[in-house]
Amino acid sequence: MFDWSKIHTVLLDMDGTLLDLHFDNHFWIEHLPKRYAQHHDISMDEALQFLLPQFEKVAGTLSWYCLDYWAELINMPIKELKREVQHLIQLRADADKFLVALKESGRRIILVTNAHPDSLSLKIERTELNKYFDELISTHQFGVTKESQLLWQKLQQHLAFENESTLFVDDSLAILDSAKAYGIKHILAIANPDSTQDPRQINQYPAITDYSVLLDDIKNNPIIET
Repeated sequence: MFDWSKIHTVLLDMDGTLLDLHFDNHFWIEHLPKRYAQHHDISMDEALQFLLPQFEKVAGTLSWYCLDYWAELINMPIKELKREVQHLIQLRADADKFLVALKESGRRIILVTNAHPDSLSLKIERTELNKYFDELISTHQFGVTKESQLLWQKLQQHLAFENESTLFVDDSLAILDSAKAYGIKHILAIANPDSTQDPRQINQYPAITDYSVLLDDIKNNPIIET
């Protein structure tokens, strides 16, 4: 799938890529609407009729990922509500061996997530995801999301990676498109971000449903310096 000898830096998304997206999907589509309905003494359908257009209005922007934005908009404690279902936060079943293999291979491993810093902290608390990485980055520190070319410019200035020797892995096709447009050479899509849903058919990029298919290539193709 890739010539791993030429991959020096691996940029990895978090939700849906390393963590099961079921937590996030459940929180935003089920748990938050339920708690909003209870708070306002309205039906679940009425809660969704209000919330879904709000989601769509800011999709792909920093506000969509910002817990403070949502807490202010709906006047509810989003961070505390997330903790009510934090037991659903978990690593993908195939992620640990993949991350260990990357770490042992000597490649630089960077987490690049659009998640709000407070959401990132909660997920690290639950999974110890930080132990695998050289650096953890929430795009909030740059003020722009991975959907934007400006983020990639700022990220490259910060990390000094080379496009030709970098692999980027994400479950969002819009974000993968953004990375490709910026010139990231190696792109990998995750076809099954939510363990409770069927895998998607992805034709635009190399795509996998299990990281185990990459392990031998990672281990058997050490970095070749250019």
